Amino acid sequence: MSEPVERDVMEYDVVIVGGGPSGLSAAIRLKQLAEKNGQEINVCLVEKGSEVGAHILSGAVFEPRALDELLPNWKELGAPLNAPVKRDELHFFYSPQKSFRFLDFMIPTPMHNHGNYVISLGNLCRWLATQAEGLGVEIYPGFAAQEVIIEDGAVRGVQIGDLGVGHNGEPKEGVYTPGMELRAKYTLFAEGCRGHLGKRLIEKYQLASEADPQHYAIGLKELWEIDPAKHELGLVVHGAGWPLQTFGTDSTGGSFLYHLENNQVVVGLIVDLSYTNPYLSPFDEFQRFKHHPVAAKYLEGGKRLSYGARAIVKGGLNSLPKLVFPGGALIGDDAGKLNFAKIKGSHTAMKSGMLAAEAIAEKLQAGSEGGDLLSNYPEKFKASWLYEELYKSRSFGAAIHKFGALIGGTINWIEQNIFGGKAPWHLRDLKKDHETLKLAKDSEKIIYPKPDGKLSFDKLSSVFLSSTNHEEDQPVHLKLKDPSIPIDQNLPKYDEPAQRYCPAGVYEVVTAPTGGKRFQINAQNCVHCKTCDIKDPAQNIVWVAPEGTGGPNYANM
Repeated sequence: MSEPVERDVMEYDVVIVGGGPSGLSAAIRLKQLAEKNGQEINVCLVEKGSEVGAHILSGAVFEPRALDELLPNWKELGAPLNAPVKRDELHFFYSPQKSFRFLDFMIPTPMHNHGNYVISLGNLCRWLATQAEGLGVEIYPGFAAQEVIIEDGAVRGVQIGDLGVGHNGEPKEGVYTPGMELRAKYTLFAEGCRGHLGKRLIEKYQLASEADPQHYAIGLKELWEIDPAKHELGLVVHGAGWPLQTFGTDSTGGSFLYHLENNQVVVGLIVDLSYTNPYLSPFDEFQRFKHHPVAAKYLEGGKRLSYGARAIVKGGLNSLPKLVFPGGALIGDDAGKLNFAKIKGSHTAMKSGMLAAEAIAEKLQAGSEGGDLLSNYPEKFKASWLYEELYKSRSFGAAIHKFGALIGGTINWIEQNIFGGKAPWHLRDLKKDHETLKLAKDSEKIIYPKPDGKLSFDKLSSVFLSSTNHEEDQPVHLKLKDPSIPIDQNLPKYDEPAQRYCPAGVYEVVTAPTGGKRFQINAQNCVHCKTCDIKDPAQNIVWVAPEGTGGPNYANM
């Protein structure tokens, strides 16, 4: 494919990459403002999943603040918010069998969920897509944006990945279709956590040069149908401590169990990727958690319906990159807008998309031809409730990383409940997540119990429930900068942690009959969580988008 490829070109005012809450909210807001101002704004949104919602995974307890602003009549329009939160529980787990339940006054203010809803974020995005299309937004699912078009230093759109390229990188006869160019005056990147194009833009334009290192977690989630007698619509249960570090800082995170409609619950574990033990397996910690009586009492006798995992961006305000570059902007989790103190990012993502849309509409109304800096977007962000909310929670992640769940949580309670998020201190965490692993020889091996097939399960049967699929004859989308590093460096140093931090069994160290070792990548299993791109201690693994429609096909997640 060394010869130049002739590509179709489509021109728009705005191209949006990603059909999550930020991208869809930006698209809707642009069309609303165009109608209000008598403008014509052509908007195109591309989504790499097989449909909008296919790659969306979140807890999710949803705060409707941004939705109230975007579509005030969402109830009449039929938004899928059917389980208002009725009751909150917060537990500290200090053994496989025991826990302490906090009284309501002991729960940090941001974790109170009165007025929120337990939802499927995937279904909300599907609904938002219908609203956007009704306003005239062109939405193209199954198309993965693979390259950023940059001319004279300015972003001018994206190139969609080619279809029908074989494993060897050569076009397959009869099926090869070159990806088109989607050109725009302004391009918004709404890819979610660790977007592969957003990551490149942050590097190219040095957007994070003045920010703290970004921090991440991996969230693992299952959807269950349980005994109706055990179901309590709108119950929200959060936890900290076991099976992760109970009193230390070596591995932190938290658990959740939410009661949806239709006798369904979602259960999950969030593991901060700042953990230190290379033998830790987030997937197996999650399977172990479900045996704790607080979770098991709901799940026993139930049926597991779906499984998924994805990385979560949690650095907060301290880690926000600059939001704009010539010709475009980062929105939602591509920018890191999640409020981890609330364990919520959907309303913040939506608001960031709306603010960017308002900035673009102003530029276009003033006659801009694009390619310039959307300086009015960060100005709008700084003046919004979104900035204020992130500012109040700026020290949360650093407190947990530095002092652990119990002491860090206490500091957070004081900051939120006593000082209203405006404490005189400002905690920071400057160590990158991929730099935290201890050597294998200095770490304790973790022996995980075998799954029982009732509450706990293996990786492959779990991946099956995610409906993950990729076209097998295509280039591997998990790139190694240096193929020798996994065996020559990571294996002796860290017992190659990719075997364990991946929640889908993508990476294996295989022993040949001769005794030699090789690193095997089962790309077909990839659920697009991007943990490997984040946690690999050598930063040798690069996740890029596979052929469009590839990956999980989540339903009701």
